[in-house]
Amino acid sequence: MTTGTRKRARRGEGAALHTEILDAARQLLAETGSDEAVSVRAVAERVGVSTPSIYLHFADKDALIDAVCESVFADLGQAMEAAAEGVADPFDALKERGLAYVRFALANPEHYRIVLMSRGNAANSAAHMLTTSTYQNLVESVRQCQQAGVFSRDSDPTELGTSLWAAAHGIAALLISNPALVDPDHQMLVVEQVISAAGLGLALLQRIPQQAGDPCPADLVAGLDAALGPPQAYVGPVGS
Repeated sequence: MTTGTRKRARRGEGAALHTEILDAARQLLAETGSDEAVSVRAVAERVGVSTPSIYLHFADKDALIDAVCESVFADLGQAMEAAAEGVADPFDALKERGLAYVRFALANPEHYRIVLMSRGNAANSAAHMLTTSTYQNLVESVRQCQQAGVFSRDSDPTELGTSLWAAAHGIAALLISNPALVDPDHQMLVVEQVISAAGLGLALLQRIPQQAGDPCPADLVAGLDAALGPPQAYVGPVGS
C-alpha cells in the first residue's frame, strides 16, 4: 500500500491521477467486497495523495463509486465484444458474448456484486445501463440474429436482449452467491447450458403458435423427437 505523500501533479498529469484514483478504488472494492468499507481517505492513502486531492476529481464518495461501476461495466462490454470478434455466425457471436459475460463476472466477483447485485448507485440504474455501449452492443447482436432469421424480425430486440441478459446475470449471480452449488470443474459446462438454453429457447418459442396453456405441448415434444431424436445428456460443444 502506498502511503507516502505524492508530489503535486504537473499540468497534464491530472488525467493520469484520475485513472490512478479509479484503479485504487477498484482494488479496494475487490479487497473489501463492500462499497461501504471503502472510504475516500483509504483511496487517498492507496494513491499517495491528500484526501482533498480526491475531491478535485470526484465530488464525493458516491461519485467515485459510480465512476468505478461505470468503468467495470465498460470493461465487461469490452470483454463481450472481444469474445465475439471474428465470429461470423450472428447466433454464435451472441452466445460468445453471453459466455464472456459470465466469465467476466466469475473472474471479478466483488466488482460484479457491487455493480450488478446491489442498489443505490446511479451507474447501475436501469435508465443509465440501457444507454451504455455494453447494452447497446448486446441489442445490436440480437438485431443481427433477427436479420439472419434466428429470431422474429417483428420482436422488440431490446426485450429479447434483456431476456438473454437476465439468463446470463442469473447464472452469474447464482455462482457468485453460492459457488458450492456447482463443482468448479463443471461450472462452465453449466454456464454454457444456461446460455445455450436461453438463446435456443427464445428461437424455439417464437416458432410455436401462440395458444393458451402449455407453451410446449405433447405434440411439439413428439415433433422434436421425430426431427432431432429423444433428449440426451448435455455434454457441451464438441471438443470441449
